[in-house]
Amino acid sequence: MSSPEQTAAISLWRDRRFCRFWAGQSVSQFGDRITELALPLIAVSALNASANQVAWLTALIWAPNLLAIFLGAWVDHQAHKRRLMILADLVRAAVLLSLPAAYLLGAVTLGQLYAVALLTGAAGVLFNTAYPPFFVRLVPRASYVDANSKLSASRSASYVVGPAIGGPLVQALTAPVAIVVDALTFLVSAVLVSRVSVDEPPAASGAAAAPSLLRRAKEGLTFIVRHPVLRAGLGCAATVNFFTFVAGSGLIVLFASRSLGLSAGVIGIAFGIGATGSLLGAVFAPKISRRLGVGRSIVVGAVLFPAPIAIAAAADGPLWLRAGALAAAEFFSGFGVMLFDVNLNSLQAAVIPDGMRSRVAGAYSTINYGMRPVGAVVGGLLATLIGLRPTLLIAAVGGALSLLWLLPSPIPRIRSLAPNNTADTAGDSDDDQRPVPC
Repeated sequence: MSSPEQTAAISLWRDRRFCRFWAGQSVSQFGDRITELALPLIAVSALNASANQVAWLTALIWAPNLLAIFLGAWVDHQAHKRRLMILADLVRAAVLLSLPAAYLLGAVTLGQLYAVALLTGAAGVLFNTAYPPFFVRLVPRASYVDANSKLSASRSASYVVGPAIGGPLVQALTAPVAIVVDALTFLVSAVLVSRVSVDEPPAASGAAAAPSLLRRAKEGLTFIVRHPVLRAGLGCAATVNFFTFVAGSGLIVLFASRSLGLSAGVIGIAFGIGATGSLLGAVFAPKISRRLGVGRSIVVGAVLFPAPIAIAAAADGPLWLRAGALAAAEFFSGFGVMLFDVNLNSLQAAVIPDGMRSRVAGAYSTINYGMRPVGAVVGGLLATLIGLRPTLLIAAVGGALSLLWLLPSPIPRIRSLAPNNTADTAGDSDDDQRPVPC
C-alpha cells in the first residue's frame, strides 16, 4: 500500500475509510456537548458544589495535557496507534457510564466527578497523541486541509446543534442519565475506528532503538524548538491561547451580563451566532487556503481569532448595538479560529516526520494547552485589578500580536502542502518534505 503522503488529492466523500472515521468523530463531538452541560449540572444540582469546586472540575479535564509530552513519547514507540485510539474511546465510555450507575445507586460523589473528569481528560490526551500518525496514514497529503476542514466543521456544528439537543435531553432524562448518550457515542466511535484499516509501520525494537521515556520526550520538544515552522506555530498558538483564555468565556459572559446589561437569552443567541461563524470558517477554510495560501491563511486566522474581542469590549449604546457587537465578536472570532486551526493543523501534519508525530504532538499539547489555565488565572486577576473592559482589550491586542511569531518564520511564504524533492527545512528526516512556498 502506498503512503497517503505520496497520493494525490482525492474526493474524501468517496473515501469510505475517512467517512467512517469522520462519522465516528462527528457523533462523538455531539455527545461531548451533552457531557459539557451535564457534568457541571450534576455538581451544582445534585451535589451543591461551589463555584470553586466547579472550576476544579474544568481544570481537571485539562490537567492531563500537562503530561502529554511524556504520553506522546510513549505512544510514538507503540506499533498500533489505531488500537490506542480505540482503547481511549472505550475507556471514556466506561468511565462516563460509571456516573449513571452510581446515580441509580444514590452514590454519586464530588470525588467521583473529579475522577471522571481526570480520566476522560487523560483518555482524550491518549487519543490525541495517537491520532497524528493515524491521520497521515488515512488521508493523502494533498487532502490534509480538506480533511481537517470536514472534521472541524463537524465540531463547529456540534456547538451549534449540541446545546439545543443537550438541554432538553438533560431536562427530560436528568443530567446523569443523559451522560449515557455521550458514552454511547464513544462506543460508536470505537466501532467505526476499528473498521478503518491503515498501513501502520512496525514499532522500533531493540534496546538501541528504545531510549528512555524522558529522552524521547526531550527529543519531541527539541524537534519543535529547532524546527522553524513548528517553533513559530507553537509560539503563535500558545500566545493566542493564553490571551483568549485571559478573556475566557466566563469573563465574556460576566461582561455581557453586568457591563452590557444583556439577558441570558441574548447572550445565548450571541454565542450561537459565534458557533455559526466557526462552522462557516471550517467549511470555507480550504477555499480561502487555495486563494491566499496556507501560510497567509494562518496569519489571517491568528489575528482574526483574538482581535474581535475588542468589538465586544468597546460595545456601548442601545441594546441592539450592544447585543450586535457581542454577536459580531463571537462570529468573527469563531471564523478566525477555524481558519487558523484547519491550516495550522494541516501544515504540522505535512512537516512532522512519521517517527516523531506522537511525541511532537505531546510536547506541543503540554505547552499549548498548558497556557490555557495560566491565561484564565491571569484574566481573573486582571479583571479584579483593572476591570472587565480593560482586561478584554488587553486580551484582544495581546492575542493579535501573536502574529509576531509568524512574520519572521517561513510560514507566511508557504503556499500549499504539495511536496517537492527537497528535504524539510529542519533536515531531520528524508521522509519529510518541504511545503511549496509562494
